[in-house]
Amino acid sequence: MTHPFTTRQIPFYLTAAGPCPYLPGRLERKLFTRLEPGDGPALNDALTHAGFRRSQAVLYRPACEGCDACRSARIPVQDYVFTRNNRRVLKANADLVREELPAHATMEQFQLLSRYLDARHGDGDMAGMSFADYAMMVEDGAQRTDIIEYRDEAGILRAAALIDRLRDGPSLLYSFFDPEQPQRSFGKFVILDAIRWCQNEELPFVYLGYWVPGSAKMSYKSRYRPLEILTASGWRRFEDTEYGRQTEMDFGED
Repeated sequence: MTHPFTTRQIPFYLTAAGPCPYLPGRLERKLFTRLEPGDGPALNDALTHAGFRRSQAVLYRPACEGCDACRSARIPVQDYVFTRNNRRVLKANADLVREELPAHATMEQFQLLSRYLDARHGDGDMAGMSFADYAMMVEDGAQRTDIIEYRDEAGILRAAALIDRLRDGPSLLYSFFDPEQPQRSFGKFVILDAIRWCQNEELPFVYLGYWVPGSAKMSYKSRYRPLEILTASGWRRFEDTEYGRQTEMDFGED
C-alpha cells in the first residue's frame, strides 16, 4: 500500500491470535504497521481517522476473526453540553494548573505512573514497568505528541495525559493520576479538560481510542455524549438502542 502522504510502500502485518484483554473467552488479532522517522504526523492522522491507534512507533487496529466489538470513538465537542456532574468534577479540580510539554519522560511522571498502576492495574500488562519502558512509551514514535501535566497549587504533579495532536483535535493515548484522591475524579477531569480545550480552540473532536461494548473497563467512554463511533460506513453518532442501554452503574474509570 502506498499512502498519499508518503512515497514509501507501507507494509502491514497481522499478529497471531491471543487472549482478548477486554472480553473474556475471546481471541484478538491486530493489524499493524510501523511509523518510520520520515513518515511525519500525516500518516498518524490518516490512519487514526481510519480506526488505527498509536502505541509507540506502531499503528494498529483490531482484526479479530468473528468479532468487531472494538469501536473507535470520538467526542464531537462543539455539541457537548457539560452536565451537573461534569461541572462538579471541573470545579473540584479548578486549582490544577495545566501545562503542555514536549513528549519527554521524567522521573516525576514515572513515579506518579507507578503509583497509579500499583493501585489501579497491579495485575495488568503494564505492571512492573521500568523507567526505560516508560520513556519508550512517551518518546518512541512521537507524532506531534505532548504530555499534559496537571499540578496543584503546591506544584505537585497530580495527573498527566499523553496526547497526539491530530489535525482536528487530540487523540488521548494514555492518562494516569494520583490514586489517593479518588474524590477528584482525575480520569474524568482529563477528558473533560480536553473537551473544554477543544471548544476554546474550535477543534471538532476528542479521540478516545477504542470503546468496547460489554467491557467493564472500557464502558466509561460511552458516558460522554454525544459520541461518534467508526462503522463500516464511516463515523456516526452512537445510539443506545444499538448496544443496549448503559447506565451510570456501568461506568468505572474515574
